[in-house]
Amino acid sequence: MSRPSVFGSPLFLGFDHLEQMLDRVQKNADGYPPYNIEQTGETRLRITLAVAGFSMEDLQITQEDNQLVIRGRQKDDAEGRIFLHRGIAARQFQRAFVLAEGIEVEGAWLDNGLLHVDLRRPLPEARVKTIQIATRGGGAQRVAGPPAEGRTREG
Repeated sequence: MSRPSVFGSPLFLGFDHLEQMLDRVQKNADGYPPYNIEQTGETRLRITLAVAGFSMEDLQITQEDNQLVIRGRQKDDAEGRIFLHRGIAARQFQRAFVLAEGIEVEGAWLDNGLLHVDLRRPLPEARVKTIQIATRGGGAQRVAGPPAEGRTREG
């Protein structure tokens, strides 16, 4: 049984890659490590992950196409130690965030067990493009838009 998809609508042309990205992110949603996403300015965002116990050498941040992937892998330093209780998670993780087109990673830093990643989202530019409408055959060609002098020409 397949689930219905909003991207299956004929009004969404060429968006199948978005559905694939959403499926990938959904598979990655186990909740560890916890994180915040905050807006720090009009065009700025910050992702903060709680990575207590991880050093900078244990963490890796990569941008793979339009995904920001944060991985953590701690070395097992329990050798020779006897734990009466071990409640601090020392497991590896991978957390992926899908970035909209144009978002840039400005930098990252580790502070008091929190990994901060700053992002910049540029303001979108308004784009308007006039599309020419051509006739098939030997008729006149007309540019789409409001009528104006000189807007027709022989094809």
